[in-house]
Amino acid sequence: MIGRVILLLLLCGTSVHAADELHLYNWNNYISSETISRFEAQCGCRVVQDYYSDNEEMLAKLAAGATGYDIMVPTGNAVDSLIRQRALRPLDKRLLPRLGNIESAYLNTAFDPGNQYSVPYAYTLTLIGYNSEKLRGLNLPVDSWAVVFEPRHLEKLKGRITVLDSQRELIAAALMYLGYSANDTLEAHWKEARDLIIRAKPYWAAFNASSYIKELTVGNIWLAHGYSSDILQADLDAQKARRGFRIVAAIPKEGAVLALDSMVLHKSGPRPDLAHSFIDYMLDGRNSSELTNLIGSGNPNRDARQYIRSELADNPAVFPGPMQRSKLEMLRDLDRGQRRVLSRIWTEIKLR
Repeated sequence: MIGRVILLLLLCGTSVHAADELHLYNWNNYISSETISRFEAQCGCRVVQDYYSDNEEMLAKLAAGATGYDIMVPTGNAVDSLIRQRALRPLDKRLLPRLGNIESAYLNTAFDPGNQYSVPYAYTLTLIGYNSEKLRGLNLPVDSWAVVFEPRHLEKLKGRITVLDSQRELIAAALMYLGYSANDTLEAHWKEARDLIIRAKPYWAAFNASSYIKELTVGNIWLAHGYSSDILQADLDAQKARRGFRIVAAIPKEGAVLALDSMVLHKSGPRPDLAHSFIDYMLDGRNSSELTNLIGSGNPNRDARQYIRSELADNPAVFPGPMQRSKLEMLRDLDRGQRRVLSRIWTEIKLR
């Protein structure tokens, strides 16, 4: 015990004199208030939260000089970027005895081999969500990206389908449907994806990354390319409103994107001691389960499953099986030249 205390003091350096506050920079609505309250009571400290809506916003704020965040929860490709910028503090795994609760499938990723900097927190899948009642009898392949890209299917959905307003996500879906990796960076393949998207675009109601949950819930949209937690939220909202239909999540057989969000320590954080304590606290299965029960996020913590509501624990959009996991890909970061090319292709898509 004495050795652990000395280690914490050495780890903190001059930060032992910092306020008993943990500064958490996180996605909005990405942790239960009860989870926070219990940690505050346990550590005798206060958790100060700041929020971002996407990785680009978080990276831009840090690039502009923001400092003082002890913990952040970026997605894999953003973790990759932060590591290359040398913006992160390495983890001291001696302070994370519960790290073994994370399933091996979510460790040792391409963006952080050996998990020197990151601990998996939660994940979402980018998949298909559809209205079970409206699609009844239409004979559409809801288990394939073909339903999003092929005119012969889209004719039955014209004006009732939305896709994410995200260049990486939409082009990844098109690439996978064409038989390529979601991380394929050949310009010729990106142009194939562009042409596929432009052909399908007249049938779509909108590029929508914000209000599609509501549109699915009220029945205005019958099918959406979206995030698993959003699709699950739309289904819950439809049930509460007694709409008479369910919103079903389906993982396309060609593959899908898995976005793994991980806890990392920013090098400017003044309290790495509290940060390590918080990460280990979140590795406890009961604490980890509260986020999944709150918003339906995927959970990489094997100890959490016993505490998760059965309708979520048995849902493959929350806990995909081994065969489904084998077809999931995490998006990797692009270099400056690749971003330029992709931005040009995205502009062509939007203007056509």
